Amino acid sequence: MATLSGTPDATQVRFDGPWHHFDVRANGLRFHAVEPLPHTVADRPLVLLLHGFGEFWYTWRHQLAVLNDAGYRAVAIDLRGYGDSDKPPRGYDGWTLAGDTHALIRALGHSQASLVGHADGGLVCWATATLHPRSVTEIAVLASPHPRSLRRGVLRNPQEREAFLGPFLHNQLPRIGEKRLTRNDGEFIEEYFRERAGEPWKQTDDFADAVSRNRLAIEIPGVAHCSLEYRRWAFRSQFRGDGRRFMELMNKRLHIPVLALRGREDEYILDSVMQASGRWASDFDYRIIGKAGHFVHEENPADVNDALLALLTS
Repeated sequence: MATLSGTPDATQVRFDGPWHHFDVRANGLRFHAVEPLPHTVADRPLVLLLHGFGEFWYTWRHQLAVLNDAGYRAVAIDLRGYGDSDKPPRGYDGWTLAGDTHALIRALGHSQASLVGHADGGLVCWATATLHPRSVTEIAVLASPHPRSLRRGVLRNPQEREAFLGPFLHNQLPRIGEKRLTRNDGEFIEEYFRERAGEPWKQTDDFADAVSRNRLAIEIPGVAHCSLEYRRWAFRSQFRGDGRRFMELMNKRLHIPVLALRGREDEYILDSVMQASGRWASDFDYRIIGKAGHFVHEENPADVNDALLALLTS
């Protein structure tokens, strides 16, 4: 289990386990990547795993070995600004994040990949598949509606607006959001997980382990600021030309398989918003996963893994 003594070094997310840590240079940055052991890259389709807000590569611990055993090259990434990846001051807009993923696929030696993303990582999946369609064979988005569906839900649904608007407004204030995330050795992260997770998972050692490691990761210098920059751009861009242009570009229907998963107890991302995302995908499979809240892939990994393998082998 991770410890919370002192200021953590970024390399502390490279803890030992049945996986291999390595660096990938893509889109002008160094990304920390993780593959399960034993890893054999030759002739294996690439599955790129992209985490959500307040997380890092470890969120995919229950998927890495399963995908590897099924014959895929599963690679979990610390996104720009997270974990032991580079933390530049800029580049948290939709175009750049999609460019990161597109470049990572090439840097890992592949021309195409399947993308799996949770929350913010799912939004990167939507953007990459839309802006770089030749690089993506299918996507799985977990608790991550299409950006246009999410915007519409926030504007029209009071429950969704309440879930998003308050935190997003609070995070616009310089330094205050960072202090909130890092207070008392990342106490906010534990509150964040407890508020959004389903009850069964919160009673387990796996939950305690995940919270401990994510509290450690948010304390790495620069991570709190960078993670908030994702959300600051998402909010501020709605009132600027670049945000309008991005949403216009995203108004395209994907013609690749899209799997959308939501935990039944997720009160943060609503069922209606996830369902409405099917408007932007001609091959849309939406499933509700029982015994899970917002962190569906960690709370009910068996059902999520079955759904992912069904997508990949279809």
